[in-house]
Amino acid sequence: MNKPTAIDLFCGAGGLSEGLNQAGFSILAGNDIDTFAGETFAKTHREASFLDGSIRELSAEDFLKATGLAKGELDCLAGGPPCQGYSVYNHQRGMHDERSHLFREYLRIVEGLMPKWLVMENVTGIMSAGEGEAFQAVLAGIKSLGYAVEAQILRAEDYGIPQERRRVVFIGNRIGMPIVWPKKTHGDGLQPFTTIQDALSDLPALENGEDGGVSTYCSEPRSEYQRELRAGSNAVHNHAAPRLGAINIERMKHIPQGGSWRDIPFELLPAGMKRAKRSDHTKRYGRMKWNGLSCTILTKCDVHWGAYIHPEQERSITVREAARIQSFPDWFHFEGPRTEQYVQVGNAVPPMLGRKIGEALRSAEDWCNVENIATG
Repeated sequence: MNKPTAIDLFCGAGGLSEGLNQAGFSILAGNDIDTFAGETFAKTHREASFLDGSIRELSAEDFLKATGLAKGELDCLAGGPPCQGYSVYNHQRGMHDERSHLFREYLRIVEGLMPKWLVMENVTGIMSAGEGEAFQAVLAGIKSLGYAVEAQILRAEDYGIPQERRRVVFIGNRIGMPIVWPKKTHGDGLQPFTTIQDALSDLPALENGEDGGVSTYCSEPRSEYQRELRAGSNAVHNHAAPRLGAINIERMKHIPQGGSWRDIPFELLPAGMKRAKRSDHTKRYGRMKWNGLSCTILTKCDVHWGAYIHPEQERSITVREAARIQSFPDWFHFEGPRTEQYVQVGNAVPPMLGRKIGEALRSAEDWCNVENIATG
């Protein structure tokens, strides 16, 4: 039986592609304007064609030519148009930001390819930006092309990912299939949430600023999560600690697991934070808890932005640790300068969530096949 096919627009490093691949899809092509992300995608999805550059300069015909498909043959078009225009971290967010309109480029390619299924992912801010204008425009645009579509907010931690991450996912199809959503696997009454300890405890210790190069694991897998992500890898890559200044190291010494900037003596606080209310900046200078979840992995794992201090070591987390928290397998190596590697990890759909979405699409078709057999 042939694998279902997928193309990933705005693919970045390929987190969603990797998840769909794990769910049994054949990834035929990806596109992104980010050069370094494209290098990572190309090296981790060798079976796929990578079309670089702005989506505005590409046509559906370019994708058909690259994949050898005809219009209507693609099983799934996936993508996450850049979300900075909607992000809650963008205080000028809204429909005036030109990035807020890139979803129209996604819809243009949908119209040209007419895939059987489509999956689109974005930040939850799309639901409120422009008083919900973008969210309603996406739904209306998809429906106008003849697709049934639904949208839900999915929480990464509900699917075994050790991170508090909320994303809006749109799923649609034009072939009369039911829209099936991935079932939660972790949380109350289900499996316990995957913790930071489950995710990171087998990675080698590092000093502030230390780059151990390609290194060995410090132990055998200590959790099922580690065992799964280590499959296919015999070494640790992208594991180097950013070099923080002496004042930040001194601040960290006062922060316990689960603590934050509030635990730093007043005289050591940055000038701006000395004026902050105790209720403000709740994640800044946060130290992770071994038995807790990570805050959302962003494009900078900067201690000034959130809780990115290692649970025990006096340093911020590495690219590999961020990738583990995002559920990337260890064989998945990130290309480019380290700052760009963080961007690739932070922008990605967690592969484990992508896999759950892919499995849901396939289960919808399997369900219909069973129904057709039963009534045929």
